[in-house]
Amino acid sequence: MLPAHLRLRLRFLILKARWRRRDQERRRRRYWVHPITSKRMTRGVFSVLYLELRARPETFFTYMHMTVESFDQLLQRISTRIERQDTRFRRAISPAERLMVTIRFLATGDSLSSLHYQYRMGISTLSSIVQDTCRALWEVLCEDCIPHPTTVQWLQIADKFLETCQFPNCVGAVDGKHIRIVKPSGSGSEFFNYKKYFSIILMAIADADYRFVAVDIGAYGWTNDSMAFKNSAMGRLLYSKNFGLPPPRPFPGTDGPPMPFVVVGDEAFQMCENLIKPYSSRDLNPAKRVFNYRLTRARQTVECAFGILVAKWRILTKAINLKVETIDDIVKACVVLHNYLLMEEPLRLDPQEVDCTLTRLQRLSYQSTLGVAQMRDSFADYFVSEAGRVSWQDNVD
Repeated sequence: MLPAHLRLRLRFLILKARWRRRDQERRRRRYWVHPITSKRMTRGVFSVLYLELRARPETFFTYMHMTVESFDQLLQRISTRIERQDTRFRRAISPAERLMVTIRFLATGDSLSSLHYQYRMGISTLSSIVQDTCRALWEVLCEDCIPHPTTVQWLQIADKFLETCQFPNCVGAVDGKHIRIVKPSGSGSEFFNYKKYFSIILMAIADADYRFVAVDIGAYGWTNDSMAFKNSAMGRLLYSKNFGLPPPRPFPGTDGPPMPFVVVGDEAFQMCENLIKPYSSRDLNPAKRVFNYRLTRARQTVECAFGILVAKWRILTKAINLKVETIDDIVKACVVLHNYLLMEEPLRLDPQEVDCTLTRLQRLSYQSTLGVAQMRDSFADYFVSEAGRVSWQDNVD
């Protein structure tokens, strides 16, 4: 007869072995390949619809939010990054199918569970494909689609702003938006914003053609406009005068002193030599009222850019339930695809009629230095001078 303490020890080991065996049986796969996913090659969306969609370009555009030519060129550029090798056990998912399911995920915002049944892929497989493809899109397209402009390119951007918005020496419009996410595990209140939901911040500078010149992605949702911009790489460069802007030049039609090139923003930003914002709405004289109107027209380009981005990539309108690192990759892919398609295809919607559903960042008021305020006054005086005035500005209320 064993002693009591040994009998208890033996009994515990027997129960532990049973529990372990039960857990192993519970975790054991019921299928090596699920019957639904096993029919991917014959009944999945890619095998059934892909060639048929390509035969109907308008239908392809409706489904993929891009033309067949843009898709083919995109596939050619990233196929080596997302291609996988076949094995003796199963055939790898082709680059075309990987790109198609990723674009569909970005364009519709469908959940991975929904795409799992449509494309007959495992949810974990889909998650891996989306992350890898989004990362490849950013790495391959970023250098060509969002390069840091050269001096010549800055001057071209400024000339376009002068042509379309009648705002001289302007090289971009800056703004930030909240991208809604599901609360990351263990994040506390870091991503909780003033609108009472969880988000990361997309901060961007756009040119007059609604393309993003510079972006910063991933700041915590509680951050306000000015803080998010000042803490971003592009903000630090701009405030430290290292953004690579051209040297100052006089306003068109004048022999006055050279004026710096500027980025325009709303009242939430802190002004500096290369960033200006509207006057306070109190005690506006005619010159200040005209300046605010002209600046708003220039700043509208970034609002339109965000509107086009959201209209094309509906994933940004929904709370994204993935890891924060994956969400960053998704937003980067949407931004770089936005620029890529603007370069490759004519815009099929009116930018002025697109409504951006993304939430604005919290606005706080900041005081400006006397020198920067005087520089803004020079812009306001130019807009009411003979050289800088335009006929329609007198209609502003």
